[in-house]
Amino acid sequence: MISKVGQIMLYVNNQEEAVRFWTEVVGFNVKSEEDNGQGMKWYEIAPSKEAETTLVLHNKELIAKMQPELNLGTPSLMFFTENLEEFHAHLTNQNITVGEIVSLPSGRVFNFADYEENYFAVMEKDE
Repeated sequence: MISKVGQIMLYVNNQEEAVRFWTEVVGFNVKSEEDNGQGMKWYEIAPSKEAETTLVLHNKELIAKMQPELNLGTPSLMFFTENLEEFHAHLTNQNITVGEIVSLPSGRVFNFADYEENYFAVMEKDE
């Protein structure tokens, strides 16, 4: 039986640029960097050192060659924050594409795009 979500694979065109985006702009930490010495390299990142679920940034082109049957599209991810306005302002000040804050029955939310124009959502949640 599955007990938790461990890793979410993000297939990106430029891994180093993606790492910079997620760490310098969004505030994630690099938990590990792996390189098999044969061209396969990936970064495991997370919003905190204690996070149980991590994102793994893979080279989209390399994975497409190795496993052409995989769906390499960006998953639809919803992140949580305790201070939506502050995070929205932070991303806006970083010149990131940011949507308006909208109210949904489940809470207030907005979306933002990474450097490759992949969109993600953020919802205000108290932890």
